[in-house]
Amino acid sequence: MWQRLTMSVLAAVVFGAAVSLAIPLKASTTANRYSASSQSNHFGPLTLRSDGTFQISVLEDLHFGENAWDQWGPQQDINSVKVINKIFDKESPGLVVLNGDLITGENGFLENSTVYIDQIVGPLVSRNLTWASTYGNHDYDFNISGDAILERERNWRNSRTSPMISGSDAGVSNYYLPVYDHGCVNEHTCSPQLILWFFDSRGGFRYQQGTPESRVGQPNWVDRSVVDWFNSASRSLTKRYRKTIPSLGFVHIPPYASYALQDAGVDPNKEPGVNDDVPLAPQAQGWCPDGSNNGTCTYGGQDTEFMQAISHTEGFMALFSGHDHGDTWCYKWDRLLPGMDVTPANNVSLCFGQHTGYGGYGNWERGSRQVMVSKSGLAKFEADTWIRLESGNSVGRVSLNSTYGQDRYPRTNDSMTYCPTCEY
Repeated sequence: MWQRLTMSVLAAVVFGAAVSLAIPLKASTTANRYSASSQSNHFGPLTLRSDGTFQISVLEDLHFGENAWDQWGPQQDINSVKVINKIFDKESPGLVVLNGDLITGENGFLENSTVYIDQIVGPLVSRNLTWASTYGNHDYDFNISGDAILERERNWRNSRTSPMISGSDAGVSNYYLPVYDHGCVNEHTCSPQLILWFFDSRGGFRYQQGTPESRVGQPNWVDRSVVDWFNSASRSLTKRYRKTIPSLGFVHIPPYASYALQDAGVDPNKEPGVNDDVPLAPQAQGWCPDGSNNGTCTYGGQDTEFMQAISHTEGFMALFSGHDHGDTWCYKWDRLLPGMDVTPANNVSLCFGQHTGYGGYGNWERGSRQVMVSKSGLAKFEADTWIRLESGNSVGRVSLNSTYGQDRYPRTNDSMTYCPTCEY
């Protein structure tokens, strides 16, 4: 397999040049990529619309660059770009979140493993949309890393991905973005209405460690150093602004609490969405409590501190994940669950997105989760969310409010889409 990749590298470089659909607006270095610099960038600070609302579109599990040496691999990427365009023909977000597994890294080549970023963001750049990323387990492999993706991503002024913590075990995409009231032009003089937190759940394999045939596994949970940073930064924001600021979080691999909630039973009318990946794959899956990864354990519990942090941070409303392509529901975590020792204090909603890309496993209809907040809703720590499908239909619209989990909604149809021009 890896001999085949080496022989195909020249063709991949040529193909990589072809998939750059837009010209970078501004080159940047990565020398200061871990500095906690201004979060506003070329587009200015994130702000509510004039009507007091703010919308986020989440693109999940794009998996670009899969089998570039076969006809169907590049065709999948072309279809994924079509999905992105169809979504933004219907939705007009203030921020796009690329929530992990942007690239199928195990199929990537060292010389051009991140070139697919240009193809992914082409539709966003053409529509003048700004985005922020988390990185997933398939974004880390022998020939690709979060650092390399960040370097490519930061060639575009539309990107707001700007890591705030460094360290060999922290991962890369850990940071926060404030959202201010409409009319804010200088974030240093405004008070945030909303904080968006981004976490790197890592996973996959360590960059250039071991050999292509014997790669070194990387832990698949939010590291303790990141949890400490989050706790400290959250407290600092509360102290600085003298108020509890509503917040939302994004991470690629879901926490174990999502697994426990699914095991307790997903009600298709109370938690509408597809529930086909059963059981789902949580953080720390396959690792042992002592940190070993030898195939003898099913779950190591290393994400307990992360779950404790998000479920005990006042104002933290919801966490959005991907990773499990066949799960698209939201579930309110409001109780101690079997097999766990974390009791939530703030009833955080745990949500999945929708598999957006034609790369990766599964043929559930492609789409994108939308999240809408309003100034009046944030005062009650509420958000609305729905999924926009490739077909143009909207499904699974719910209100993540005090009665979510009791209210009843229409079931979500388990629709499928296929790549008619791909020959698998």
